[in-house]
Amino acid sequence: MTPYAYETTGRNRATLVTLALIWVAIALAIWLLNAALWMMAILGAFTLPALYDLITARRSGLNLSSDGLTWFSGQRKGTITWDQISHIRLDTRLDLSVRTTAMLITGRKVRLPLEATPPADAFEKTLTDRGIKVERHHFSLMG
Repeated sequence: MTPYAYETTGRNRATLVTLALIWVAIALAIWLLNAALWMMAILGAFTLPALYDLITARRSGLNLSSDGLTWFSGQRKGTITWDQISHIRLDTRLDLSVRTTAMLITGRKVRLPLEATPPADAFEKTLTDRGIKVERHHFSLMG
């Protein structure tokens, strides 16, 4: 099996543009609509995790090798060997994000960090090309 690697960082254009747009909207709400400062501060506080990712450029990624599946995200790391995995489950959530779960033979579920997984369609193709069973579930509220 040829190795597959995916890596990304928190420092990207989409994060920067999104933060800038939110902060401009907050500033306009304060200036034009005379919005309460305390309310806008609470809204602005929700952008702090994205700002932290942008500043620190936290790396995250996933590797597939002949031994198994390995992922990392900041300080979190994990490894599962192929003989422990029953199948990989890809759940599309209501916000259109895709959660990846490794379903183990024992019945245990191991959720991979969202930021460490590649785009769902490419990841599913990579897994099926390697003969790994993949289940897709769309818009599941549970599971």
